[in-house]
Amino acid sequence: MAGRSSGRVINSRMSAIMAAAVLALCSCAAVTTAQLEMDFYSKTCPKVEEIVRREMEEILTVTPTLAGPLLRLHFHDCFVRGCDASVLIDSTAGNVAEKDAKPNLTLRGFGTVQRVKDKLDAACPATVSCADVLALMARDAVVLSKGPSWPVSLGRRDGRLSIANDTNQLPPPTANFTQLAQMFAAKGLDVKDLVVLSGGHTLGTAHCALFSDRLYNFTGLENDGDVDPALDSAYMAKLKARCRSLSDNTTLGEMDPGSFLTFDASYYRLVAKRRGIFHSDSSLLTDPVTRAYVERQASGHFADEFFRDFADSMVKMSTIDVLTGSQGEIRTKCYAINNH
Repeated sequence: MAGRSSGRVINSRMSAIMAAAVLALCSCAAVTTAQLEMDFYSKTCPKVEEIVRREMEEILTVTPTLAGPLLRLHFHDCFVRGCDASVLIDSTAGNVAEKDAKPNLTLRGFGTVQRVKDKLDAACPATVSCADVLALMARDAVVLSKGPSWPVSLGRRDGRLSIANDTNQLPPPTANFTQLAQMFAAKGLDVKDLVVLSGGHTLGTAHCALFSDRLYNFTGLENDGDVDPALDSAYMAKLKARCRSLSDNTTLGEMDPGSFLTFDASYYRLVAKRRGIFHSDSSLLTDPVTRAYVERQASGHFADEFFRDFADSMVKMSTIDVLTGSQGEIRTKCYAINNH
């Protein structure tokens, strides 16, 4: 009897173990199917990347200055609620959305995202998310500006919320190194990602209002001599000639003068010379790790390394807190949630 009883106990335990193992396998399978995949649209929209690339070629041929803004749109999207295209949603009578928050008032390219989405919906109705569209457009914006490429895993879902106050998670151009490092770490990005992704400032322009505090009234003294000592004086004079006052919110300045339409490593040469346009650019020189990276790239001998690093960091950034599986939705119009 004791032997039979022991046998039943052992069998019972084995059954429990097997059941737990099966449950674990099922759980793993469920998690796996909810992850991003390179071939996510292989059956439902096999030409998704081809369609996006073709549209991007046409967009940037007509308006090459949109490359930087489209990369910035993706960055601003991923840092708030994850890469869920919430930055694209319009405000409503009852809600102020992210795009109307102060950090996002200078964003551009919303119409081009919808243009690409419409093309995809014509080929594959209600299939490709706006979040995936934005991730692919950002990659192609860099590639078509002579920058690196990277694999974009797909399967993101679109979020249903967009709240202006959430944009306090965006690293501001006025941030010091400690603030930047903390804000990046909160998104799972390290100090190397910080200095590498800052290299995206090689593309595009910036409104004077985003950096004019460095030229006027830096410490609140309200006189022309109250300037940021971290900024090269000769470069400051050039910026002042362009941005005439602290209140100038319409004039644009090139973030990488002479090379703002081409993705390259020249941004780091500017930062090394104390000519980074934002305070956040200058802050990269205040930490030994990021300063070393800036100086290495400023030498002009390691651009290939920067390209590889940028691609790696973009892959990390583009997967921040993504919605997958049955989460969120596939928006028909990127600027509005679907009517349910």
